Amino acid sequence: MNDTTLPDTLDGWLARCERLHPKEIDLGLERVLLLKQRLGVEFRVPLIAVAGTNGKGSTCAMLEAIALQAGYRVGLYAKPHLVHFEERCRVNGRSVSAAELLPHFAAVEQARGEAGLTYFEFTTLAIARLLSQTPLDLVILEVGLGGRLDAVNAFDSDCAIITSIALDHVEYLGPDREAIGREKAGIMRTGKPVIVSDPEPPQSISDRATEIQADLWLFGRDFNYSGDRQQWSWAGRSKRFNGLAYPALRGINQLLNASGVLAAFEALRERLPITAQAVRNGLALVELPGRFQIVPGQPTLVLDVAHNPHAVAALAQNLDQMGFYPRTHAVFGAMHDKDLAAMLSRMAPLVDSWHFCDLPLPRAAGAQALRELHASLALAGPGPVVVESYADPSSALRGALAQADPADRIVVFGSFYTVGGVLKVGLPRSSTTHVG
Repeated sequence: MNDTTLPDTLDGWLARCERLHPKEIDLGLERVLLLKQRLGVEFRVPLIAVAGTNGKGSTCAMLEAIALQAGYRVGLYAKPHLVHFEERCRVNGRSVSAAELLPHFAAVEQARGEAGLTYFEFTTLAIARLLSQTPLDLVILEVGLGGRLDAVNAFDSDCAIITSIALDHVEYLGPDREAIGREKAGIMRTGKPVIVSDPEPPQSISDRATEIQADLWLFGRDFNYSGDRQQWSWAGRSKRFNGLAYPALRGINQLLNASGVLAAFEALRERLPITAQAVRNGLALVELPGRFQIVPGQPTLVLDVAHNPHAVAALAQNLDQMGFYPRTHAVFGAMHDKDLAAMLSRMAPLVDSWHFCDLPLPRAAGAQALRELHASLALAGPGPVVVESYADPSSALRGALAQADPADRIVVFGSFYTVGGVLKVGLPRSSTTHVG
């Protein structure tokens, strides 16, 4: 294509990326490895790759926050975004601008020739090129789907972190935790540390580490934590942190994620030493929208991108520990290829009203289909259950607010698109004073 017809805006480039390849997902590293070489993208600073089913975003956010508090310059590639694409690339704690990304999209386009990159491959290469040309001390890359064949795996990490392993994307990754573990283990490198923060990891992860002689750090063997209601402590192979405050991120799994983060810093201590104060400050200041995010006001609003049964089970447990609310109203939209029955069943005992919504992409389950599935499952709630359907997440939230009393709570979950659809238009707050 002639250069004069190339996009001059980020939205234009993203629309173009969506048209370049016939498949949304086409696993394989050949195209990315070729383009990485053509573009000359390489990292000369420590690189941490983070894979797993759930907990990747929280792990990346804590790595970034602690490293920044230690005075390091940090680049982060995270995904997906909630509202703006630029959220996927952060330098020193701030999202890069669209203008900063444009020359890197143009460079990938020029280098690709006839290669039909997927949206994910193209955007990963553009962001990797930006980060590789920025003066940094640490680069953190969040792996997308799987690990072994994910575009991020084209870049050799100095330390890998594998968070929880659960059933998700089974059509691509395999039917059980052992198969999925093998795919995640693909990000390991010979002789390099790999931190596994899942307390019960599949055997396939240990087997792969042994096979390629990676330096395997297992939770419970190489690092651990203990704590009470006020504070917690962490112990690694040769390092300890005592009297730590709990991470600012809420949720039952955050100490597991934080423990994996501290193990990674111990493993890289010769190149990236950190102090206990940097750990304390980083954990106190870390932020990550949409991960058991509680928005103050009345009614209480909880935003969580939980989009598979394992994550929804953690969300239900977190909700259970919040205290008493007269009623819970759920705003739910999700992809049709998820285990929707398991997700609805896990939350049903807590939910008094369901507000199902359409999402703006072909993979999404329609609100009416969700409503019909809910009816077919004959799920019991805490009392009589109300079910509604809406054209988008923000309309569903307004519907929930119209039904909710000030003392109630509303939980928005099921997909990044569900939470993002609510955040995109801003959060409407209820001024209702009625009591139902």
